[in-house]
Amino acid sequence: MGRITINPSICHGQPTVRGLRYPVETILELLASGMTIPEIRDDYEDLEREDILSVLAYAAKLSQVKRLERMQYEVSR
Repeated sequence: MGRITINPSICHGQPTVRGLRYPVETILELLASGMTIPEIRDDYEDLEREDILSVLAYAAKLSQVKRLERMQYEVSR
């Protein structure tokens, strides 16, 4: 997870891979579209396999939610 960095001056503070201006979100979208790790690495040669695995680990951590609460809003008439 040390490969995922957050710097306010890089990509508007979005989590990126090693500060290389590759947002975690972009790599996740590529994987979700069906691209394989080798295909992503062919397109982005400065990314390493461990970078992409770190993106997945980061996303897994973010998805670990203990409990979701439904918010209710009252509409005044």
